[in-house]
Amino acid sequence: MPENLNTTVNGTRLPLSNYVSSSSLTTFGYCLIFVVSLAGNTFIGIIVYKTKAMRKTINFLIVNMAMSDLVIPIFFVPLFLAQLYHGSWPIGGVLGMVMCKLYAFLPNVSIAVSIQSLLLIAVDRFGAVVFPFRSPFIRSKLCPYLILTTWIAAIVLTSPNLIGFDLVECPARRACELRWKKAFGETSNNRIYLIAFLLLLFCIPFSLIIILYTSIFVKLKSQKCVGEPSSNANQQRLKRHWDVLKMSIAIVLGFAVCWVPLTTHYFISSSEPHSQYAETLSCSVLRSWPVIVIFMAHTNCAINPCICFTFSGNYRRGLWSLLSEWANI
Repeated sequence: MPENLNTTVNGTRLPLSNYVSSSSLTTFGYCLIFVVSLAGNTFIGIIVYKTKAMRKTINFLIVNMAMSDLVIPIFFVPLFLAQLYHGSWPIGGVLGMVMCKLYAFLPNVSIAVSIQSLLLIAVDRFGAVVFPFRSPFIRSKLCPYLILTTWIAAIVLTSPNLIGFDLVECPARRACELRWKKAFGETSNNRIYLIAFLLLLFCIPFSLIIILYTSIFVKLKSQKCVGEPSSNANQQRLKRHWDVLKMSIAIVLGFAVCWVPLTTHYFISSSEPHSQYAETLSCSVLRSWPVIVIFMAHTNCAINPCICFTFSGNYRRGLWSLLSEWANI
């Protein structure tokens, strides 16, 4: 692998050449992410758009996640692979500088939008299950404004990356690098921003999500179906709630499995950059760990649509209907 290749996540720059030993394996993995994520998330959006019965709050929020996930295959993966084989940042000049800033900025916007969408889904399900006879916590008319808010909040929270990254042009190579002190002053500290970012967009939202889904689970477990004429309808309602709950929890668990290792890695390394943890990662056995957790995080954009099609019969039927329709053209 070229010696000058680097990647950035949440404002941290990593020299991938120190960790990745096989560019062909890396290429295959990211090409797979590209295909599955691009196709799967596009199908999710089209299915909800074309199926009137699926135009509900939870599906709108899932589509919001799908659209944010498309940032990875459309924007990140091509530039990542171009760096992999070019050996440096592939574009120069003003366009190269703009692409560098967006390369560091947009994936973090995608992460922030996804986490906020997960939290809103949990709030929506909490209202539907725990307070079924009240008006929905997230009404249909309110949903578009909340979705817009997730993007605005994500842009604001991740804007320091847009400002802090810059294209560095040297005679031998170009590099997209973080220039935090140059952008924000010598007294500023990138680690403070990174820790605040992790707390605001990972620790706090996931704590709330765990509390909400625990409450939903307890409520559903406590409901009993009595032998009344309406018991069949009650059972169907409970089954729908359980099915949606399973899919929602699967999406959250998928996100957690993909992102918690990387979040933990950055939290520890940012809190104590010269600690025993950094020394441990320098040994030959664990040198690939940072790139493994980065790859795991990027796989989430491909896993989400797979979870939807696996756990939801509505999405499967919508996909089958869509493919059949295209086959008959």
